[in-house]
Amino acid sequence: MSFTPRYTNLVVLLDDAVKKFGPKPLFGTRKANGWEWTTYSAFSAMVDDARAGLTALGVKRGERVAVISNNRLEWAVCAYGAFSGGAVYVPMYEAMLDKDWQYILRDSGAKVCLCASAAIAGRVRAMQHELPELRQIIDFQDGSYAKMLAQGHAAPVAKTPAGDRELAMFIYTSGTTGNPKGVELSHYNLAGDTSAVMAVTPLAGEERSLAFLPWAHVFGGCVELNSLIAYGGSLAICDNTDKLIDYLSETQPTVLFAVPRIWNRIYDGVQKQIAGKPAIIQRLFHAGMRARSKLNKGQTPSLTEKLALAVAEKLIFEKIRAKFGGKLRFAFSGAAALSRDVAEFIDNLGITVFEGYGLTESTGCTTANTPEGRRMGSVGKPIPGVEVKLDMNAVGAGEGEGEIIIYGVGVMTGYHNLPEDTKQTLTPDGGLRTGDLGYIDADGYLFITGRVKELYKLSNGKYVAPAALEEKLQLSPFIAQVFVYGSDKPHNVALIIPDMAALAAFADTHGLPKDESQLLREPRVIELLKRELEGLSREFKGFEAVRDFVLSAEQLSTQNDMLTPTLKIKRRNVLKKYGPELDALYRGGANASR
Repeated sequence: MSFTPRYTNLVVLLDDAVKKFGPKPLFGTRKANGWEWTTYSAFSAMVDDARAGLTALGVKRGERVAVISNNRLEWAVCAYGAFSGGAVYVPMYEAMLDKDWQYILRDSGAKVCLCASAAIAGRVRAMQHELPELRQIIDFQDGSYAKMLAQGHAAPVAKTPAGDRELAMFIYTSGTTGNPKGVELSHYNLAGDTSAVMAVTPLAGEERSLAFLPWAHVFGGCVELNSLIAYGGSLAICDNTDKLIDYLSETQPTVLFAVPRIWNRIYDGVQKQIAGKPAIIQRLFHAGMRARSKLNKGQTPSLTEKLALAVAEKLIFEKIRAKFGGKLRFAFSGAAALSRDVAEFIDNLGITVFEGYGLTESTGCTTANTPEGRRMGSVGKPIPGVEVKLDMNAVGAGEGEGEIIIYGVGVMTGYHNLPEDTKQTLTPDGGLRTGDLGYIDADGYLFITGRVKELYKLSNGKYVAPAALEEKLQLSPFIAQVFVYGSDKPHNVALIIPDMAALAAFADTHGLPKDESQLLREPRVIELLKRELEGLSREFKGFEAVRDFVLSAEQLSTQNDMLTPTLKIKRRNVLKKYGPELDALYRGGANASR
């Protein structure tokens, strides 16, 4: 585990990048007439103004600066402005509920809150009377942000960065139960983890990403953001995920950082597109995919398959990649397990997939597949400076499995204001209890099998890890979301939120009613979904199969408090609403719908 990081402080990391890459573009912002790029040098000057501006607002070394904003240039400027003044940055999601903002602002003791818009600033002002430590609210759009920078420009302040082992960020985990926990990350955690990522990833200085993962999340805001800066790459900032496909073609990224939900969406979209093509194109596509799969596994395709791949590459694969800008080479997936089917599918299109693993508490990256060693289905091997062990006595662990314990460069300082939680999570010898179950194969690759807290036991004594099952079932083009349930029950059942657009197309083809509520009660729709479940469950163990389901057209979302801002299911909230209907399935109330 011996490792000497190239960087141990984010301020040094940025200073080094500015010296090396000063005139190169760093951040791209979408304007009415196209993309406007900010160079490394220009960004550094903005950071200097932000540091001095925050100092003028009274922010002192060690104090907290909060931000409620989606990705934007101002977010990054203020982050590094806070770092270089020794302050601690506390990011939050725009999609959070007001009660979560209030809790985080109070718990962190933030002195300043930066807001993306007047609407958000107004909501924060409405709660300011309950936040005695919050002195200033700055709106990125109403002139107060520009005024802060102008004040800073007029009265420069020298860098006073925190020490390497001092805190740089509180990232609040959007827990599926209870209040968020503030994960304390030091400069050493953040810069050291970035250094380890740089040691194993195949990126170079000319890389470009389209930054749509929220920077309030450790994967986007630490792994992607800091790594691209250190490499001398550039980040086009996606201000609207509805425009993702348009922005991909406009900015032509070479690398994309995304969570499995995005790769699943791409998989589903391409499958639907190919299904609508003539039979000869479908056969060519699948033959080409088989040939590419053989090549990726070190096998030799037949002459016919080689020919099919050459034609499919030119007529199909190249056009699919063109929709992503035409230059995309690498796909980095993290934050949850990626289906092996999806990983191989993206890989076969000619975009190399690197899956990794990490938590907010481990600074976002702990293991990674690398060009020298990739194993589909695994999350790779530990990055430099990290060691992974297994606690084989964990509840629900199968043969050869254990709870994953992480040691090394990224392990957090602790949870802010939660000494007991910190004590339960950090082992006496400095390890991080992840709550994730997994196993390590003979070659040292880590495989994730479930999450301890989400495990439940069927009445037959078998343990079920629902998240992995849900990810697999959501690969159906007719299923948008699924929630698997069966704690202390004889078998699994599920709540299914269908893809209503796909069902509408099915209804058109089969002459079914268009009304949503009627469609969800239609026997042919029920049978369709049963077939989808059966097909996608073939790799499940027998006891894991979903025997029955409830249908609903209402999406699980952050707005109805069924999803966290990182799109994890709030299982307790879903059960509060749908539990009675799911329980009714065990009493013969088959295929309820709403």
